[in-house]
Amino acid sequence: MKQKLLGFLIIWVCLILSIYTPVMGRFVVEKNSLRVTSPDSIKDTYECAIGNFGVPQYGGTLVGTVLYPKSDQKACKDYKEVDLNFKSKPGGLPTFLLVDRGDCYFTLKAWNAQKAGAAAVLVSDDKLEPLITMDTPEEENASAEYLQNITIPSALISKSLGDSIKKALANGDMVNINLDWREALPHPDERVEYEFWTNSNDECGPKCDSQIEFVKNFKGAAQILEQKGYTQFTPHYITWYCPEAFVLSRQCKSQCINHGRYCAPDPEQDFSTGYDGKDVVVQNLRQVCLHKVASESGKPWLWWDYVTDFSIRCPMKDKKYTKECADQVIKSLSVDLKKIDACIGDPEADVENPVLKAEQDAQIGKGSRGDVTILPTLVINDRQYRGKLDKGAVLRAICSGFQETTEPAVCLSDGIETNECLENNGGCWQDKAANATACKDTFRGRVCECPVVQGVKFVGDGYTHCEASGHLRCEINNGGCWKQTKDGKTFSACSEEHSTGCKCPPGFKGDGVQTCEDVDECRENSVCQCADCKCKNTWGSYDCSCGGNLLYMREHDTCISQSGKSSVGWNFVWVIFLGLATTGVAGYALYKYRIRRYMDSEIRAIMAQYMPLDNQGESQNHVAHADI
Repeated sequence: MKQKLLGFLIIWVCLILSIYTPVMGRFVVEKNSLRVTSPDSIKDTYECAIGNFGVPQYGGTLVGTVLYPKSDQKACKDYKEVDLNFKSKPGGLPTFLLVDRGDCYFTLKAWNAQKAGAAAVLVSDDKLEPLITMDTPEEENASAEYLQNITIPSALISKSLGDSIKKALANGDMVNINLDWREALPHPDERVEYEFWTNSNDECGPKCDSQIEFVKNFKGAAQILEQKGYTQFTPHYITWYCPEAFVLSRQCKSQCINHGRYCAPDPEQDFSTGYDGKDVVVQNLRQVCLHKVASESGKPWLWWDYVTDFSIRCPMKDKKYTKECADQVIKSLSVDLKKIDACIGDPEADVENPVLKAEQDAQIGKGSRGDVTILPTLVINDRQYRGKLDKGAVLRAICSGFQETTEPAVCLSDGIETNECLENNGGCWQDKAANATACKDTFRGRVCECPVVQGVKFVGDGYTHCEASGHLRCEINNGGCWKQTKDGKTFSACSEEHSTGCKCPPGFKGDGVQTCEDVDECRENSVCQCADCKCKNTWGSYDCSCGGNLLYMREHDTCISQSGKSSVGWNFVWVIFLGLATTGVAGYALYKYRIRRYMDSEIRAIMAQYMPLDNQGESQNHVAHADI
C-alpha cells in the first residue's frame, strides 16, 4: 500500500513539475459574451466563462429570460422534489436558470437545471475573483451517467453580475439576456486549423470511453473536411517527465521511456498488473508517427482510421494492446511500417525523441492559447474548445471557425443541431401531422425556412405559414387542406390540378383548410325545379325524384312518363322488325328472279353452240365446201 501511494505521489510531482516549469505558459479561461438587454439599470455587455461540459452554441446566439429559483438556489437537488419547472411556455423566451456556486459539482447543477426545463444555466460565483473554467468532476464522480447527457450551455458569471441580476429580479424587473458565442472562436479565413489532444489509453474510465466514442463518430466528418482541404488537423498527446532524482525508481521505469523523459500514468493505477504507463507512451508515439508518415504520403486523414481500428482490434482488456496488433492495423491501411518504426526510435535509449519533445513544447501555451492541461482538449484556430466531446457540438465549433459565407456544405446540414429548434420550434412554422418544420438549425443560429418533405416543397414565410405546393402535394397531410369521409364518401379540398391552396369541392363551401360545409342545393341552387320534381339534399350532392309513374331526367330537369316511354319504344321496335322482314322477303324474291334470268341466258348460249338453227347450219356448210 505504501509503495502504491509513493508511486502516485511521484506521478503527481511529475505532473506538477511538467506543468509549472519556468516557462511563460498559462491556463486560459475561454469566454463568451453575455449581453443584458433589460432592465436598463444593468443593461450592458459582460464576460462569462464557458463551462467544459454541455453544448456551447459556438458561432451563434441564444436569447432567454433569467429566473432565480425560490428554493434549492444552488441546484444541488432534483427540482422535482420541490415541484419546480422552468420550461418556457409556447411563444415565450427560453429560461436561463441562475444558480449559486457551491455545495455540489457544476455538472450536477447543469443537469438538474436541464431536467427542470431550463435552456441554459448561469452559475453565479460566490466570491470576487477572476472567472474560472467549470470542469467535469474527477475520480469517483467522473463515472456519473448524466455527464454525457448534458446538452444545455453553461456559463460562470462574476459575483457582482449575479448580485445585480438577483436585485433586479427582486424588484420585479424582467431580466433578458443574450448569450453570444459568435466571437468565442476566431474565424479569419476559409480554412480551419484544429488539434485534438488525446490519449491512447482505453482503461482510464469514462473520459477514455468518451474519447474513443467521439473519434468513431466524428471520423467521417473529419475525413471529408480534410480531404476537400477545408481543415488542417493535427493530433497531440500529453506526456510529462520524471524528475532526475526518481529516474531509477520502479515507478518511473514503468511509466517512462527514454530514461524518464516522457511519461504517462499507469492505466490501471496498479504497477503490479496489466499494462504500464510506458506502453501508453509508446502507443501515443506510434499514433503521432503514423499521422506524420501518412501526411507525407498525402493522406493525413488515415489517422482517424488507425485510431478507430486500433481501439476495436487491440483493446487493453483483451490483452492485445501490443506492437504486433498495431502493426497489423498499420499494414491494413497500407502505411509504410518501416518509416513509422524509424520515427518511434529506441524507447530505451538515453536520448531525446524529437517527436515527443515537439509534443511537450506544443503543450505550452503561446499567444492567445493557454497551456493544455485537460484531457481531452480540442484547440480550434488556436483557441481551446470548451464543452461536451460530441460530434454535433464539435462540428458546430469547427464550422464557426470559417470566415462567414465560406463554410462548407456540411456546416449547413442536419448534422449540426442546436437548442433553438428544440425550444418552441425556434418560433417557426410547424405541422406535426405532416412531420414538417420550417426551423432549420445552423451553427450560426436557426433559420425559419419552409422545408421540402418527401420531395414536396412547402412555400410561405416560414414563420406563421407554409403550405405544400406542386405535384404530389396532396399526399403530404392532404396538402394541409380539409378532408372528410362520411356515409362511405370521401371529399377533399386539395387538388393536384392547383399548385397551391385549398378549395372546397363542388357541393361544399368554406375556407378549404379548417372547414368545408355541405351546401343544401335544394335551397341555394336552381335544381329540381320542374313542377313534379322533389329535391332531397345529400352530403356533398343532392337527389331529385318525381311523383307517381314519372321518371326524372337530371340533364333536362324534367319528369317523363315511364309507361309512355315503354309503349312508344315497343311499337317502334315492332315497326323496325316488320320493315326488316318485308325488306328481306322482297330482296329474296328479286334475288331468285335475277338468278333465274341469268341461268336461262347461260343455258341458251350453251345450247346455241351444240344445237345450231337450220339456216345457221346451211350457211356454215357452204362456206366449208368453198374452202375445199
